[in-house]
Amino acid sequence: MKKLFLFFTFSQLALAQAPAGYYNSANGLSGAQLKTALSNIITNGHQDKGYNGLWTAYKTTDIDKNYENDGSILDIYSERPSSADPYKYTPGNNQCGTYSTEGNCYNREHIVPQSLFSEASPMKSDVHFIRATDGKVNGMRSNYPFGKVGSASFTSLNGSKLGSSSSAGFSGTVFEPIDEFKGDVARMVFYFVTRYQSKLSTFSTGNMLGSSAFPGLQTWELNVLLAWHNQDPVSQAEINRNNASYTFQGNRNPFIDNPSYVNQIWGGQAPTTDTQTPSTVTNLTVSGKTTNTVSLTWNASTDNVGVSSYDVYMNGSLKTNVASTSTTVSGLNPSTTYNFYVKAKDAAGNVSANSSTVSATTNAGTTNPNPTGCVSENFETIPSASSSSYSTRTWTSNGITWTATDSRTDQTITNKAITIRDGSLKSNSSANGIGSLTVTTQLKFSGSNGTFNVQINGVTVGTVPYSTTATTTTINNINVSGNVVITLVNNSASNRVAIDNLSWTCHNTASRQAKTPSFNAEAKELKIYPNPIVNNEIFVKGETESIKKAEIYNLQGKVMQTFDHPFKKENSIRIKSLLQGTYILKLDESALKFIVK
Repeated sequence: MKKLFLFFTFSQLALAQAPAGYYNSANGLSGAQLKTALSNIITNGHQDKGYNGLWTAYKTTDIDKNYENDGSILDIYSERPSSADPYKYTPGNNQCGTYSTEGNCYNREHIVPQSLFSEASPMKSDVHFIRATDGKVNGMRSNYPFGKVGSASFTSLNGSKLGSSSSAGFSGTVFEPIDEFKGDVARMVFYFVTRYQSKLSTFSTGNMLGSSAFPGLQTWELNVLLAWHNQDPVSQAEINRNNASYTFQGNRNPFIDNPSYVNQIWGGQAPTTDTQTPSTVTNLTVSGKTTNTVSLTWNASTDNVGVSSYDVYMNGSLKTNVASTSTTVSGLNPSTTYNFYVKAKDAAGNVSANSSTVSATTNAGTTNPNPTGCVSENFETIPSASSSSYSTRTWTSNGITWTATDSRTDQTITNKAITIRDGSLKSNSSANGIGSLTVTTQLKFSGSNGTFNVQINGVTVGTVPYSTTATTTTINNINVSGNVVITLVNNSASNRVAIDNLSWTCHNTASRQAKTPSFNAEAKELKIYPNPIVNNEIFVKGETESIKKAEIYNLQGKVMQTFDHPFKKENSIRIKSLLQGTYILKLDESALKFIVK
């Protein structure tokens, strides 16, 4: 119960400062019809001021006028209603930025995680459900739904908690704000599923949203939020914020203006029984294969409340459960056929019929006499799991020691993953070479699509793309023998990208040696200038007129480009663009090293 605002009666808070006639079209309605009428009302007039516009909004919407009344940011994750706050933020001066502990900076907390709607507009910048909160606590909350915490793994300085759910109907990880702000959170979520009800079927559920306009939430989450709404009535702080948000953005939260709308729509409690099964999964497809992995994708299932997860079966037995519509099954044998099907599940435990079955035969194994050097890493043994702080992490798995710089461990793709920001993921030296490399990536939080550079022994051999959709990529024909060190380097200094299910095949040494060209010692009478080369042109000093053939090799002996009679007309070779690194120019039987920057 709100401690500071008991002098406001429930009726006095109803229709608080909404313009006259604002809700007229909702009069006399209830249930789904009322929800739709409110959705139309609060969609009209809504002005998208952009993601950066939130910083401006917070100078009026999220100012503490009701607790300390000192002009600082009112942060629901750090505010202590009856004692001194552990820290304070000055509007505009303490914006994140990086953080490692509470009190470093404040950022933009999407009460409904923006990953559920792929960071699309106008949801991404809607001030009615995006609060100014401490960066560290925001990071710990991550994408988890709201619920009652049983056993806490993290507790903020004001008592907000992250941990295992004790809410009926859900046993995963949840986040629980302090009692003072439970109703605030509930009414922000009710606003979201009303304002964007027509889009819910295109959003991910996140174990909280429903996939249909009504009721718009999963049963267990709706029960939690209804209880919080009734437990913690509308406060003057919420009224102030609603009015300021209306001035800034042009629409209102109807559940603050008229709290009785909640029970008029949802009847005071969620349906007690959900017996409808999700639709059958369609378009199950094999999206990639290696010697020991099979990657699968499928279309999202639908449900009257919402799909919570998918069970993936291999050869008739449950193999894994995932929340996304893709997965990579690892630990398989080479040259072996496996059969897969998928079932969709909702929060009430209803399970769909089997999808159609697809078969996949893993790639043939290498003939290398020592295949143990082939590597598969699923990141299940990463240290400090579920940590949102960025640091260097080192661990050993399946004989390989990994080092991840500027990394965090709280994001997932298939179970655990390592997330890299301005850093890299690097293996120690592994025997038996590398043939092809496969890895799954996904952009987390905000940012833009990008790539990792894949380096073998410090030389870039290809790139791996990433986006907000989990994507599995294979780079074939790397073909480097002997000891190899594999490094994935993020080309962005700010994008936070999760990496999962990284594997590579071994490379046959004997076969590789047969393909490696033999070079004479670097020819003293020939010289490349300038070196590093510029503008994709190689100038060579010396007697070049009689040279019949020029070939460019990378340091692993792979031919990159070939030229016949290269110096017939001039003393330079115009080449196609090459990745940054060191290469060898073979001129008949002589060889020259050059660098591309």
